[in-house]
Amino acid sequence: MGAAPGGQDVWEARGLPAAPLDALAAFTAEHLPALRRHGGIVLFDPADHTHDAWREAVIGELAREAAPARVNAIVGTDEEGIRRTVAFLDSAPGVTGQVLVVDGN
Repeated sequence: MGAAPGGQDVWEARGLPAAPLDALAAFTAEHLPALRRHGGIVLFDPADHTHDAWREAVIGELAREAAPARVNAIVGTDEEGIRRTVAFLDSAPGVTGQVLVVDGN
């Protein structure tokens, strides 16, 4: 956890279980209450396609609940790409409810 230069909180939701339902349960227990209160940018580790649906649904619903605060997610491990994407999100006040993949390409 920390704040991005533009002020949005950045939440590290890394190390979640490999099974999608277990990952969703862990995310819900560990991160959902704070995200509901504050909004921010969630950082996820890369995972296979079976995680896409729950991530998109949770981030989209959190964005609706948190408005006017914003909620977005970044998936990846490329630190420079993540830093640049966080900076982009900080400068784009209309972007919310998105799951962005940063893969270094």
